[in-house]
Amino acid sequence: MGHIQDRWFRDKEDPETGFPVLNGKGKPVQEKTELHGKGLRYKVRYLDPDKVERAKSYPDGKLTEAQKFLTKMENAVYDGTYIDPKAGEIQFEKYAWEVLAGRSRDESTVANLKDRMESQVIPFLGRKMLKSFATPELIRKWLAWMAEQDNPVSVNYQRQVFDLVSSILDAAVADGKIKKNPCRDKSIKAPAPVARKVTPWKESRRHRVELALPARFKPCAPLGAGLGLRQGEIFAFSPDNIDREKMEYHCTRQMVTVNGVRKFKLPKGHKTRVIPLGYGVLDEIDAYTEIYPPVAITLPWGEQDAKEFDTVNVLMTNNAGELYTRQAFNNVIWRPTFRRAGLSYEDREDGMHAMRHLFASAMLERGVSIKALAAFLGHASEAFTLKVYTHLMPSSYDRARAAIDDLIKPRRKPPTAEETA
Repeated sequence: MGHIQDRWFRDKEDPETGFPVLNGKGKPVQEKTELHGKGLRYKVRYLDPDKVERAKSYPDGKLTEAQKFLTKMENAVYDGTYIDPKAGEIQFEKYAWEVLAGRSRDESTVANLKDRMESQVIPFLGRKMLKSFATPELIRKWLAWMAEQDNPVSVNYQRQVFDLVSSILDAAVADGKIKKNPCRDKSIKAPAPVARKVTPWKESRRHRVELALPARFKPCAPLGAGLGLRQGEIFAFSPDNIDREKMEYHCTRQMVTVNGVRKFKLPKGHKTRVIPLGYGVLDEIDAYTEIYPPVAITLPWGEQDAKEFDTVNVLMTNNAGELYTRQAFNNVIWRPTFRRAGLSYEDREDGMHAMRHLFASAMLERGVSIKALAAFLGHASEAFTLKVYTHLMPSSYDRARAAIDDLIKPRRKPPTAEETA
């Protein structure tokens, strides 16, 4: 059982008997201690769940508060909700880095988390003590701060940062630093991501871009639209990974740039995959290699395993026989291609990912299943693929209408998909 120690007064003892001296009402007479008037008067002592004594002091005149605190702590120990009051006395920034250090050590992931923390979290929340997160108020103020900056980041990015902070506070709850995660409070409205439907290019746009690409980078189009590769996977494409007998491409690596250093690493999510290879795509690759033979490139291996370097016969390099970084390629090769093609460039619509969307659209139009498409694209789950591309799947209404027309033949020719688009 806990108790409250009065550091300023104590029971007076009879020097001969050692028993307390009682007053006329039968209660112990109080006498001043040597600490009278010094420091905080009341000291609450109690045992935590591990039977370790804990203490908290209160000033003179705050006995009622001390009694309430003791009752609260004893009840918390009893019902299993006890949180050490001093556990939250650590700055959010210090605790956050400790939590993140125990997560993915993938360099690209670490760099992205570091950027989110330093730009959107640390400036506002970094110096706050964890105990400050006891109520949702601080989270509400932080969300408002993110949204009201002179150059606010997109709401989708805000949601990513919000989820990051929430995951850190989940860890704080698990570690017994705070009682509950304020991000999960009903009064908190998390930033709502803006859903953007993928709109695949028309074939004519892909053709114009392909024609306008510099000769050394013509493979970008067939590798993106014909294999559904990501940009980094296109940079690391190697003819050595083609199985000509099975007509398959084994996507086993990508090229990334981390802190200015180019590296080879496994594809996104550490998921290698096998993709059906079309004869037309193979023809394009073979024709290209007759003019520009593959170049052996050695780069650091960006995975946490025993291999330090990886040497790859890369299909597509610059004039110096080297790989562009993603940013340099976009600025020097990709965007200028649209100007040469007489096309306007839209950041969210015309990145190299647009060819990957074109690949997905073509697969769905021809009845390839979501399960197979997810495997070809290297997505983490079929649910993600369905979420991104469900609006591109043939409508059940269209199929039902076709079935009805087979049963009751129309007198006039139905319009084609191109005519109704």
